Amino acid sequence: MNLDAVLVLLNRADPAGLADEMHRMLGGRPDTFNQEPAILDFSALDASEGIDWNGLASLLRRYRLQPVGVCGLTDEALLAGARRIGLAVLGNVPTATGKRPQAQVTAAPASAETSGSATASGSSANTLYIDRVVRSGQQIYAQGGDLVLLAGVSPGSEVIADGNIHCFGPLAGRALAGARGDANARIIATCFGPELVAVAGIYRTFERGIHESIAGRAVVVRMKSSAKNQSIIIEPLQIN
Repeated sequence: MNLDAVLVLLNRADPAGLADEMHRMLGGRPDTFNQEPAILDFSALDASEGIDWNGLASLLRRYRLQPVGVCGLTDEALLAGARRIGLAVLGNVPTATGKRPQAQVTAAPASAETSGSATASGSSANTLYIDRVVRSGQQIYAQGGDLVLLAGVSPGSEVIADGNIHCFGPLAGRALAGARGDANARIIATCFGPELVAVAGIYRTFERGIHESIAGRAVVVRMKSSAKNQSIIIEPLQIN
């Protein structure tokens, strides 16, 4: 079976510097994740100076990520350190699109061969419809398809879809589309006001507020890719 995991593409390995970057990226929220397994990808990093494995694992757990494995390392001494703290050593772990998103800290979900867990699911052709408000503390996951929210999303809740997310009410909380790495996924909302949005693992937070040009308005959220990186683009949606 497959276990969905967050692929953490590291651009540095020192826990103090990485903590600063994660704080900026996630707005200091320790509850962005929900104990998801994490695979640490070192392919973009020169780790010749060594790795503080315990500090790195402690930092990720602070953000409710559970490190389970590593990839992108060949140095046997470093791999021995990973094994000592119980991490599996994996081969290359590509994303669902076959390319590694170049997020600075956190990238798209990947798959590791291990035991899985059941979630609200459907086939790739299925769409999950939710006709009630998603309340604070609730999580909705449309596995293998789109998620259509007919009554809105409250602050403190989380909605996730492997495909697109369509919200026909106030969108607060956290919304994550393309959860298996679909960089073409979209988040479409008629009343935009979330804490965090993500497409294929590329995140944008709003700890400083949402610009008045899109706050409370109809928008489409998508990923923009360039040769160097990926970013989240939020554009007004004309629905009249």
